[in-house]
Amino acid sequence: MSSFSFESSARLPLNPRFKQILHATVKSYIDTAEPVGSKMLTQQYNFGLSSATIRNAMAVLESWGLLFQPHTSAGRIPSDSGYRVYVDELISPPTELIQQMRAALAENLGERQDLESLLQGATRLLATLSGCVALITAPQSVFVSVRHLQIVHIGEGRALVIVVTDALQTRSFLLDLPQPEMAEQLETLNNFLNLQLQNRRVDDLNAAAVEAMGGEFHWYTDFLRGLIALLQRVLQPPTGQLYVSGVGEILKQPEFSEPERIQAIVQLLEVERERLGPLISPTQRHSRQIVVRIGAENPLGPMQFCSLVSSTYYLNEVPVGSVGVLGPTRLPYDRAIASVQAASDHLCQVMQAEDEPHRW
Repeated sequence: MSSFSFESSARLPLNPRFKQILHATVKSYIDTAEPVGSKMLTQQYNFGLSSATIRNAMAVLESWGLLFQPHTSAGRIPSDSGYRVYVDELISPPTELIQQMRAALAENLGERQDLESLLQGATRLLATLSGCVALITAPQSVFVSVRHLQIVHIGEGRALVIVVTDALQTRSFLLDLPQPEMAEQLETLNNFLNLQLQNRRVDDLNAAAVEAMGGEFHWYTDFLRGLIALLQRVLQPPTGQLYVSGVGEILKQPEFSEPERIQAIVQLLEVERERLGPLISPTQRHSRQIVVRIGAENPLGPMQFCSLVSSTYYLNEVPVGSVGVLGPTRLPYDRAIASVQAASDHLCQVMQAEDEPHRW
């Protein structure tokens, strides 16, 4: 289970009063999507401060670039820098909310028997829990290992190959048997192949590996070579495979009322989604952390009025995929962070459970 931590920015020396007022301003704007004035804060929060004192403090926060006025007569709203301070300094890890979301994931997803249904279900539920667009990358194929393989004779020189991996994948495909008498040796061949292939990573199954394992069955070398090639083709997910859910949720937000913004974000999420995968892919620097990219910190133009919250999930302590949610910068960060953490923990837990004796 991963520990909870943020990737933090440099911190401003805010005194308790400024922190209190900035927190209230950001929270009020997240809740209402309306610019926040000193009178509103005086009415909503028991600061024990006058409206004038709060107004002066908000003016200082604006001079520091943490708030700004969209119009001269309007209240103030957070800048990207204001959200950054809010995330890094003013909210605590939402431990209780994480526990609630872990329970919701476990209850609603249950035990899935294959990788695709697990990731599809997790993505849909993550979108529901967060109220944002949910993004989950499939495990990197370089880490997929063979757990069990079975070749079953189905007649007329054909065999059904069933393979189970340590990444929740169960796949099957047909293969020609090169010689009729081979059907009588399948039990021996199955035992041999499982001894040779078990816990071998798919990317390690190269021509040299085939030659090395073919000593006992040297007359079947071509068959083994074809079998390994099909295994690699069937088991390796497409590069950059990304599951996306909840696009309709983000379009309900007032930030997406402009047609140009709608078109740009839909184009990115539905047509160019492969550009998103690298943004949440696992890296050593982000290991075991919740990463929050706010506004202009996102490299893609359509995302620069959005925030992306992401984390990594693991297989045998190796980072293999990522979980993220995307929404406007005015998103409930505690809920987004909790949902990403919970989804990451759930995927780690399910993947780890597959290291126990398989249940197929």
